[in-house]
Amino acid sequence: MTEPAKPPVLDRVRARYAWFDHVMRAYQRFNDHNGSFLAAGMTYYTIFAIFPLLMVGFAVVGFALSRQPRLITAIDDRIRESVSGELGQQLVDLANSAIAARASVGLIGLATATWAGLSWMSHLRKALGAMWDQPSGSAGFVRNKLSDLGAMLGMFAVVLATIGLTALGHATPTVLRWLHIPQFSGFDGILRGVSVLVSVLVSWVLFTWLIGRLPRSPVSLVASMRAGLMAAIGFELFKQLGSIYLRIVLRSPAGVAFGPVLGLMVFGFITAFLILFATAWAATASEDPRAQRVEPPGPAMIRPRIQVDEGLSTRQTLTAVAVGAVGALTFSRLARSRRHQR
Repeated sequence: MTEPAKPPVLDRVRARYAWFDHVMRAYQRFNDHNGSFLAAGMTYYTIFAIFPLLMVGFAVVGFALSRQPRLITAIDDRIRESVSGELGQQLVDLANSAIAARASVGLIGLATATWAGLSWMSHLRKALGAMWDQPSGSAGFVRNKLSDLGAMLGMFAVVLATIGLTALGHATPTVLRWLHIPQFSGFDGILRGVSVLVSVLVSWVLFTWLIGRLPRSPVSLVASMRAGLMAAIGFELFKQLGSIYLRIVLRSPAGVAFGPVLGLMVFGFITAFLILFATAWAATASEDPRAQRVEPPGPAMIRPRIQVDEGLSTRQTLTAVAVGAVGALTFSRLARSRRHQR
């Protein structure tokens, strides 16, 4: 008798470790709904929305400089000192024209940034809904756009806060000197650890809100909180690595020219990938068959059935007699015919 074939190694590992099985189910959900493709699309919309935001930033700087004529003069003199000749004067004229057109640049940038941001938020909500395996329905154009606008503003504020806290952790010595606080031994590390912890908590709130509240249909908040914590820890580790990357890249002229752009693209893709995978992890948290309660079968009903054998009926008896008589008559005739032949 042959032994039954053993299951593959991956199946045995999934059966033994529940957390590994959960990761595999999350990856299957992520892969079935084209998670990498959706993350790349989110990166495109992120990069596309940056340019109108830069226009708004230039407009804000222009409004600030328009009220400081002495500062404008100092900037013009600095440009002429750095770039001599006709090129320097062209740069001065370009800066002055940008300051003069601050209102139009700001309005165009604000309108374009709003449109790009709403498109980005709409596609993000569709991608999150796909990870939750939700149908792509709509509650109304105006209502969705107003909801997307509020979500976009809130997310923008929280992202700036968590990035600022990370930068504060790396600039701890400068901050201590600026506040005239003496640097005791170990105080620098404590302050940096607190800033990282606060950044993780802020990111946890952000990712929990993204995963659990941005989808169009209600989802599990508990699973979203667990996935949000996982995404917050991964996001903080990625930011720490990103800061190291920028310090290394910005040392060379080529890195100054191309490093920030490449870093921004990688940052956008990894962040979108992390959010969508964490959403798939939360969506598959309740699909483990070992965690589902199996209802017991219903009670068995035993009903005895009594069947009485009444024998042959009258018709069946007469039919049997007739068939027997015909068979006997036929047999006797055959026997007589054989005797006469002999």
